[in-house]
Amino acid sequence: MVFAYVGSRTTRERNARGDGISVYRCNPKSGALELVQVQGELVNPSFLALNKAGDRLYAVHGDGEEISSFVVDRSTGRINFFNRQSTQGKNPVHLALDPTERFVVVSNHITSSLAVLPIEADGSLGTLTQLVKIEGEPGPHRKEQPFAKPHFNPFDPSGKYVVVPDKGLDKTFVFRFEDGQLRPGQFPATMGREASGPRHIAFHPVKPWAYIANELDSTVTACRFDVSSGELSPFQIITGLADTFVGNSRSAEIEVDRVGRTLYVSNRGEDTIGVFRIDVGNGRLTLIQSQPSTGKTPRFFVLSKDGRWLYALNEESDSIVVFAVDSDSGQLSPTDLQYASGSPVCMVFSD
Repeated sequence: MVFAYVGSRTTRERNARGDGISVYRCNPKSGALELVQVQGELVNPSFLALNKAGDRLYAVHGDGEEISSFVVDRSTGRINFFNRQSTQGKNPVHLALDPTERFVVVSNHITSSLAVLPIEADGSLGTLTQLVKIEGEPGPHRKEQPFAKPHFNPFDPSGKYVVVPDKGLDKTFVFRFEDGQLRPGQFPATMGREASGPRHIAFHPVKPWAYIANELDSTVTACRFDVSSGELSPFQIITGLADTFVGNSRSAEIEVDRVGRTLYVSNRGEDTIGVFRIDVGNGRLTLIQSQPSTGKTPRFFVLSKDGRWLYALNEESDSIVVFAVDSDSGQLSPTDLQYASGSPVCMVFSD
């Protein structure tokens, strides 16, 4: 049985309409969702992560200062609150479990720091063991870049590095992760284009390439990634928007499909999912489709585990929309599947 967990914005300050974490039963053959549970009374559970066993779920609380753990019933998908810990920073926006699942790393967006917390043997969260301050010269955008703003902290495919796009500094940082501690990498940062605002990063599943979604200018930066040194080397910048779109837009989520032929990026403003073909010889991107998300502000999307479906989460129109993925081209086709969901901002699947 496959379950999907959807985090949401819930607070009046965010003009949100979410109720907490919603649990859905997912039909892999049709892409359909069936609501199982809504775990309410949660403040902005805005990014989620499941452990490999699928019996623990973790959530950061956006605009707050905490991270929570939940026990998952694998037979029903239902969750129950387990415990909560402080990230010792403001507005935690992303979290990632290390390969051993003994630690979790969190980005504190507003207080410019990365937090490391241990995960106890029972899957509960321990108290913070490391807080790393990120500093540097802010970018030129007078509103969005007043200071460092780490936005994402995934582990690379090797599990040796934590890679951190920073929207405020126009940099992407690379840390080694050793013995439960973040340490500066041999090549600690890669500079992006001024006022680009790096937000999220996606790694190619088999090739040494990584792709950075730049929020402020709606571009994607393609990079070579040297796993021996952790060096990111940009080799292409390409817009994620159709050339017919002349309004304002900001990129959000980015993902490479499981076979490494197609890259997707969401655009808030144009309200599309941009689809790129990846040249399997050199990693370069070509925009081949700008698919409307059929909603407003697609802050997040995710591909199903088998790659057959893409779920777009339209935050401001309160919907989850399902698209079919063409197995040859990677292009998207609308389905008649659409689900009401208050201010959805993250979705993860069980195995």
